[in-house]
Amino acid sequence: MRNLVAFMHMSLDGFAGGPNGELDWIAYDEELEKYAETIVNTVGAALYGRVTYHMMEFFRTVPDNPDSSEHERAHAAWIEAIPKVVVSTTLASSDWNNTSIIHEDLVTAINALKEQPGKDIVIFGSPSLTQALAQLNLVDEYQLTVSPVLLGQGIQFFAPLAEKQSLQLLSRKVFASGALGLHYQVVKS
Repeated sequence: MRNLVAFMHMSLDGFAGGPNGELDWIAYDEELEKYAETIVNTVGAALYGRVTYHMMEFFRTVPDNPDSSEHERAHAAWIEAIPKVVVSTTLASSDWNNTSIIHEDLVTAINALKEQPGKDIVIFGSPSLTQALAQLNLVDEYQLTVSPVLLGQGIQFFAPLAEKQSLQLLSRKVFASGALGLHYQVVKS
């Protein structure tokens, strides 16, 4: 059975984006880029909310852009090939390769994805979706990179839960930038 893993860059005070969704505060450098690549290598399917999915469509333009970096090109090729699953009640269809859409019955659809063979299902960004899935106790692991910044306001990553969820630390990494890489498993009761 595959795990559902939430992968998120966040500020120390728990924000996944600035007040307007900006991400320029992330301590993203070559070291963090290599760390993120190790997480990407564990992915069998990418799970997105509608907003993040539309943001990721940027990578469809990368191959034809002469200013794209080697890293951007490699990531664009990966995104093109990987199965992409979007959770949305408003997105009717998509013409992007390997994309499917979950419109309803989220629990059944996510559990069906988990039962498929292969590598893990990873939620990229998508704080609202992650909050909904955590509330339904469907998230199995959190792969968090915490940047050394206090935003004070913005898009909150964690939301109040109906019940406490205990976590077990699987690994941690301290980056030269002061960022932290934290990998937790949800302790299922």
